[in-house]
Amino acid sequence: MQYHALSLANQVFPFPSLSIFLFYPSNFMICYLVVRFFILCIPSNALQALLEVDIVAYGGSEPHGALLANPSIHLYIMKQWPTARQSLPRILILLLKPLVQFFTLLWFLCIKVPSPDIFIVQNPPSVPTLVAVKWASWLRNSSFVVDWHNFGYTLLGLSLGRNSHFVSLYKWFEKHYGKMADASLCVTRAMQHELAQNWGINATVLYDQPPDFFHPASLEERHKLFCRLNKELCQPLGFRDCVSNGTSLIGSHGQNETLFTNEVGPDIYLKRNRPALVVSSTSWTPDEDFGILLEAAVMYDRRVAAILGEDDSLDEDVVWKEISDGKQCLYPRLLFIITGKGPEKEKYEAKIKRLKLKRVAFRTMWLSAEDYPLLLGSADLGVCLHTSSSGLDLPMKVVDMFGCGLPVCAVSYSCIKELVRVDKNGILFSSSSELADELVMLFKGFPDECDALKILKNGALETSSSTRWATEWEEHAKPLINKARL
Repeated sequence: MQYHALSLANQVFPFPSLSIFLFYPSNFMICYLVVRFFILCIPSNALQALLEVDIVAYGGSEPHGALLANPSIHLYIMKQWPTARQSLPRILILLLKPLVQFFTLLWFLCIKVPSPDIFIVQNPPSVPTLVAVKWASWLRNSSFVVDWHNFGYTLLGLSLGRNSHFVSLYKWFEKHYGKMADASLCVTRAMQHELAQNWGINATVLYDQPPDFFHPASLEERHKLFCRLNKELCQPLGFRDCVSNGTSLIGSHGQNETLFTNEVGPDIYLKRNRPALVVSSTSWTPDEDFGILLEAAVMYDRRVAAILGEDDSLDEDVVWKEISDGKQCLYPRLLFIITGKGPEKEKYEAKIKRLKLKRVAFRTMWLSAEDYPLLLGSADLGVCLHTSSSGLDLPMKVVDMFGCGLPVCAVSYSCIKELVRVDKNGILFSSSSELADELVMLFKGFPDECDALKILKNGALETSSSTRWATEWEEHAKPLINKARL
């Protein structure tokens, strides 16, 4: 017995996920994924899935090395929508771009890739993806399964407004072709309820899980990562800051010292006076208000100064000299590393450069698919600013953070508690002031006496070890896929 499945996906995270490698590609790279499953009967009568994968993608970020090295995964690169055509009137782009994508997809789905028995389509994008794949399933006599990660019309509504006629038309296509699926998966119980009540679609919940290369980093892995990133870590966005001041000699005498670690002979240890490392991943788009994080950073800086009784007129040079001289403080410096690419990055970098902060610094960078999980596994806290366009999806970035045992502060919205267990593996916030309060509370006594942060860290590690993609797939997805095939 054998069958094939095709999965199309868009905008998940900065590299393909290999436990989902059969299923979900990465953010910043629009991928159309063809997955062919070969089900083999083995002596114990159990079923084992072996996968043959064709990825048709727009060129973008380099995929994870494990994906490139896998002989069962084959990459096809499509041409990007030409940037020169962005100067066309917006209405023409809204009409022409989907048409070009539609016929390009049909070419790949009906001619270039092997004929599948089942098409699994990750939504969004909805137009023209759902239409193209449904037509291809008719032409190739295949079953059609939709994996609902969000609603495309709500994403389009962020830029055009919910009352736009294009948004209404987009929703009609999404709902009409979504109801034509032979089976459906979705990422939250809230979305499952919405699909059942208002779309007439019965979906099975399949929670995202991190691939195995997301894990807590060892001391050696941390040290090697910080050595590779040393130049970027020591280079301030502005003139100088609490991290760059006094660190010019770090790493200049071999690769034995970084901002966070020191190597002495065979031993590596974390510096006691290191900054606390906070990581946030973003696509720098309007659905993530990065101003919240900048305001929280300013508030943390001022609140710590007030708690310590510092005069507002105290120059940051005085604080930085005390730090470089090794003075211990109840509250640490914070280094925010913001990863990702996107349209609003330069705007926020300009805002960061104008900030005058004593105990907070920012770095923006783009990491390789191999280094990004190591950064999450080396950090002290993750911050998620994702606000769902529909209020019904969950941020994959938090899933990856939990895979690395990293506790999270996340923006609160309707269904986020399906992922973040408050005071167990993370905390929620609704404003910059609440986030600032949480930073002050969590990092008090850092690095050894921050008990609240340690509790969240233990909860994130427990979340990391409790469920992985293979388990979620076997329990929820594979039975549905088998049923749809039959």
